[in-house]
Amino acid sequence: MHSLRFTAETSSTGVLERDFIVGEVTGVLWSPASGSDHSPLVLMGHGGGLHKKTPGLMARAHDSVTRWGVTVVAIDAPGHGDRPRTAEDDQARAEMRQAMESGELERFESISVRYSTSLAERAVPEWQATLDALQELPEIGAEAPIGYGGGMSLGTAIGIPLTAIEPRITAAIFGGGFFAHEALIEAARQITVPVQFLLPWDEEYVDRRSVLALFDAFAAKDKTLLANPGTHRNMRWVGVDSEFLVRHLGRAGTSPA
Repeated sequence: MHSLRFTAETSSTGVLERDFIVGEVTGVLWSPASGSDHSPLVLMGHGGGLHKKTPGLMARAHDSVTRWGVTVVAIDAPGHGDRPRTAEDDQARAEMRQAMESGELERFESISVRYSTSLAERAVPEWQATLDALQELPEIGAEAPIGYGGGMSLGTAIGIPLTAIEPRITAAIFGGGFFAHEALIEAARQITVPVQFLLPWDEEYVDRRSVLALFDAFAAKDKTLLANPGTHRNMRWVGVDSEFLVRHLGRAGTSPA
């Protein structure tokens, strides 16, 4: 098992930020600067082509730490952020960009599904290894409840198969912006933990009917769909249940409700 090695540390506005490496995986841990003792741990995934410190993800992480006292972790997906890109990564990105520019949506979908599936197959065991390493830290340990805080597109394409096989995750937030292929729907059928699902109603690349089919596939009895007008990159979320994860995981120093 790979151990976790911290490589940098900063502190700002009550949030301690620590960069780390687990094997070849680069990640970042945000926690209360005042200290945390087995507080809930929230996993956050980034979107396709982005990285663990993309501004939107960092804003959500800081808000979660300062508002609820939880600890947040994000890692770079394979071929993203501080991780080297393979020839497969470069080719897939080039083909998707070309298909989008030429308006070949069926080809774009085929390439996107193939590439996101490959990324998920690599990223899921990396997330599990990261969790193993984080639970060795005394401030987290095996006692900390764990939730998946989502992320649109790739963050969900990885998060769904991860949540389907990882019993340590006890609540999850997912979002649209990706193609709901059959393997992803099958993984959703294995998820019984509480789910909140966010859907951009005017997504320009993905047929919303496939995403609605994915939501329908979740086996969770406690699942909520929130749809707001907006496109893939132009979304204003209204009515989000901001307490969803802390309600199911418990605030720092408390038990789940």
